[in-house]
Amino acid sequence: MTEQGTVGGPGPRAARVTVCVGPGGVGKTSTSAALALRAARAGQRACVVTIDPARRLADALGISGVGNEPHCVLPPVGDSWPGELWAVMLDAQGTFDELVARYATSPEQAGAILASPVYRNLSAALSGTQEYMAVEKLYELQESGRFDLIVVDTPPAQHALDFMEAPRHLARLLDNRVFRVLMTPTRMGLRAIEMGAQLMLRTIAKVAGGQVVTDTVQFFTQFEGMEAGFRARAQRADDLLRSERTGFVLVCSPRRDTVDEALYLEGQLEREGLRAGAVVVNRCYPRFEDLPARAAQALREAGYGAVVSNLHELRLVGGGEEQQLERIARSLPGAVVQRVPFLSREVCDLPSLGELAAYLAP
Repeated sequence: MTEQGTVGGPGPRAARVTVCVGPGGVGKTSTSAALALRAARAGQRACVVTIDPARRLADALGISGVGNEPHCVLPPVGDSWPGELWAVMLDAQGTFDELVARYATSPEQAGAILASPVYRNLSAALSGTQEYMAVEKLYELQESGRFDLIVVDTPPAQHALDFMEAPRHLARLLDNRVFRVLMTPTRMGLRAIEMGAQLMLRTIAKVAGGQVVTDTVQFFTQFEGMEAGFRARAQRADDLLRSERTGFVLVCSPRRDTVDEALYLEGQLEREGLRAGAVVVNRCYPRFEDLPARAAQALREAGYGAVVSNLHELRLVGGGEEQQLERIARSLPGAVVQRVPFLSREVCDLPSLGELAAYLAP
């Protein structure tokens, strides 16, 4: 697989980025963490950004309750790796707050915005906030120069496209006519608002109350001067997602429905001019051959007919999985397809995460 980064010469590291995408419930978060662990074992500084890890995996990584700052994950007792493993559990609201503080023209402006009820409601309810803040955190980590590899665990498939498009969504919001109208009082005075905008504000006042209009206009007044910084940051984040440093890994299971979702997502990526360079197919059954007729008959006569039936059913299941793997190979020619069997235990600690990582080796 090709997501490993390299340490450059003097100056900040030019981190490689791996974005794991795919349906929910297929082990995407565990795969993301295992890719980062594999890189640490190879001597690299790796960081995994998780969106919503299972509690036991968060405990294993030591990030339960950890916020936006990278947290160093130490090897288990008796183990070691030459690199470093770091983990971040995304706090979308905290990331948004940090972004406001970064682009505010003064501490007073930042404090006023962060205290605004409009900002609190907008940042919590705005569509795509979590996805954009995940991209923002990725960009921040990449720019820090601290890591060789950053692995991002995206939301399930239906939201992964929002993750890819989040920077553009923000840019469109900043260019939206309503946004520009609400910024007008900060530049020309409230009387300069066009008649249509005044009618809109009066309508909002009738429905939600005059205080809501006052708070809204005040919020956009406080926001003045920050749009350019947000817009430029969004463009740079979008460029990173589409740069040669960034690769995509599709994660799925060998069931028809999850393969359908994964291939649909790959089609969406291709429309964006992107493609997955690798596919991880988790929880594959072992492959069984049919028993010779004489051996099967002997087992039945010895009272083990259920064993014969079970082996036959497992062979049928395995055959169906092979058909799905062939679909993936046909649909993504040139992509590395890595099959991962059912593991002997749940991935819930560093040793079991290492067991998963071993199947992701090149």
